[in-house]
Amino acid sequence: MTFSVWREPVQDAWIDYNGHLSEPYYVLVMGHATDAVMDAIGLGPAYRSENDASLYTVEAHVRYLEEVSPGGEIEVRSSIIGVAPKLLWIWHELWVADRLRATEEVLGVHVRGGSSAPLPDGVAAVARDACVTPPAEAGRRIGPIPAHR
Repeated sequence: MTFSVWREPVQDAWIDYNGHLSEPYYVLVMGHATDAVMDAIGLGPAYRSENDASLYTVEAHVRYLEEVSPGGEIEVRSSIIGVAPKLLWIWHELWVADRLRATEEVLGVHVRGGSSAPLPDGVAAVARDACVTPPAEAGRRIGPIPAHR
């Protein structure tokens, strides 16, 4: 189940020498989607400035599944797939023209005043209520590194 949807057009400046979306811009757009999730659960700009607190990404895994061409509109469908006292797991799916182009799994830690801290009760409750079963692709890692000679 999608918790939040973020849309934004592909910018010409984001297109690389291969004629498609350059890899850092997948992460940029999914970062904007993370901000939208934060806003939706109560960790928006007002919360951040009033509490010297935010969600920091401590780990992310991106899968580039298909190229994104110039001129399209990106839609990122985001779900919350895990909640712990200080942690939030977010799953992003980046779609263009009704085709899945990339996914990103993000692990964020709640930080207040420079140190990890429990999520506020209300935020944790909203996140728990929105939490869905992770997709089969979540929790994967890059395969074992072969021995090199």
